[in-house]
Amino acid sequence: MASTTALFTGLSGLNVHARKLDVISNNIANVNTTAYKSSRMMFESLFMQNFSLGSSPSDVLGGTNPTQIGNGVAIAGVQRNFGNGPINATGDLRDLAIDGAGFFVVEREGQQFYTRAGSFRTDPEDNLITVGGERLLGYMVDDNFNLQVGQLVPINIPIGKRTIAEATQNAVFAGNLNSEGDIATQGSILTILADATNGLSDTSGNPISSTTLLTDIEDPDAPGSGTPAFAIGELLRLSGATKGGGRVPDAELNIDAGTTVQDLLTFLDAALGIQDTGAPNPDGNTPGVTVDPVTGIITIVGNTGTDNDLRIEPGDLVVIDATGASRGAAFNTDKTQSADGESVRTTMVVYDSLGSSVSYDLVMVLEATPNTGPQWRYYLESGDDTDLDIELGNGLLQFDTEGQIDPDSIEIQVTIDRDQTGADQPLSFTISLSDNAGQVTSTATRSALQGVYWDGLPPGTLESFGTGEDGVILGRFSNGAIRTLGQVVVANFANPPGLVDSGGNLFETGPNSGPPVITTPGTLGAGLIVSGALEQSNVDLGEEFTQMILTSTGYSAASRVIRTADELMQQLLVLGR
Repeated sequence: MASTTALFTGLSGLNVHARKLDVISNNIANVNTTAYKSSRMMFESLFMQNFSLGSSPSDVLGGTNPTQIGNGVAIAGVQRNFGNGPINATGDLRDLAIDGAGFFVVEREGQQFYTRAGSFRTDPEDNLITVGGERLLGYMVDDNFNLQVGQLVPINIPIGKRTIAEATQNAVFAGNLNSEGDIATQGSILTILADATNGLSDTSGNPISSTTLLTDIEDPDAPGSGTPAFAIGELLRLSGATKGGGRVPDAELNIDAGTTVQDLLTFLDAALGIQDTGAPNPDGNTPGVTVDPVTGIITIVGNTGTDNDLRIEPGDLVVIDATGASRGAAFNTDKTQSADGESVRTTMVVYDSLGSSVSYDLVMVLEATPNTGPQWRYYLESGDDTDLDIELGNGLLQFDTEGQIDPDSIEIQVTIDRDQTGADQPLSFTISLSDNAGQVTSTATRSALQGVYWDGLPPGTLESFGTGEDGVILGRFSNGAIRTLGQVVVANFANPPGLVDSGGNLFETGPNSGPPVITTPGTLGAGLIVSGALEQSNVDLGEEFTQMILTSTGYSAASRVIRTADELMQQLLVLGR
């Protein structure tokens, strides 16, 4: 008689082939889905009807095999292919692909998911997010751009918002100092007088001294009148004086009831940057500003070297009244001696901790040429030093007989006051006169000196970023600085096919996937990051169409079995009529 078992066996064939077609259609539908992983369905036979389990051979008979009839087919499982898909360059550095094993780690509402689709963009809070809004996780940096490895946090790239500025720590000079130049013998000498020949007097007609109050100095324009040259609340402004051809920064001395001539001397010494070298100039004059109590003449003695030569015209020292109006020149000035000696001056800009530019001058003066080699004295000064005194220090440099600088003279420590600027106080850095970037020598060629390297940065804003194959995100700032902004991590699993597909190109851990192993790209078997690219679907259309043909054939064959069993039943019913 006809078998109903054949009907149900054929039905099982229809069911599993229909489900396999579902898998194939899903693969084909996702042929252009970013980083999609194809699946395949595996079949297994159902339990058997055992008519006989067979018998063992004997001495006179051979054995018999089992007699079993199957009951159809079932779905053994669906396997996902986690092989890499082709990597397609997009040119957008926000797009990331993983070349090898692993998954990006993303977060949604506190829950972690894993994805291979790296089409990241930034949200209004500057977090890198997926198309579905999940935030990319990784390591971020501290305020000094050091990676904080450990806890996973959202990757945040504040384009146009994060700024950077760094204080200078090192500077390098290069050039040559002419060893055959004229040895310095004298500095500038200038005098401050009441008129062309006479010194200053007080309102009583006596020559001034260091203790004389400025408000007691007689007005040089009204000799013998007893009229004071200054009043309380006025100020004395130095503006227009030059040093070595360069302009001396403007400076002001406030005049109150206790301001003395000594305060004036100290003011001029600091404002002009006259430096104490520890000894008089070779001509016997000591650098500084003094007053002769016998004549009332104020004398200014500058440092040696033509680039330290001072010039003060009468109109460079003016009186400013309480309303801010100029009352004209305060004194007469006269220059009786110019500075001499081979010298060279160069100006360099460095940066404080806020990125503000700070300018300073380095002057080299030939001091002696003993048998041991040329000796030069350096002078440092800065108009951007926030106190009155522009001098930063001086020192002696020794060169050998071949013009090479002595190792003990290679480095110069510089400190510039930045009080009340908001920046770190003070700005300290090191000048190197012999470095891979450059070297200062002293040979028989003309003097030339320039700064060839300095670190530190002016303020800059984050403009763009890119990701390296190790996942490290580097940001480029408008001031040219490149700094680490974070690092993308990769999650590996002992059994990736055990992950559960959550839709939206996302996976989550499953009972058979194992826990995620978080690592950096290129380590512990994790793949490398490809920036500006996306992974494509790994669906093989040729394979899918082939499987579609086989599935269609299997489905048709199963339906034929059902039809044949039905025909047999119809024949059986005919016999009963």
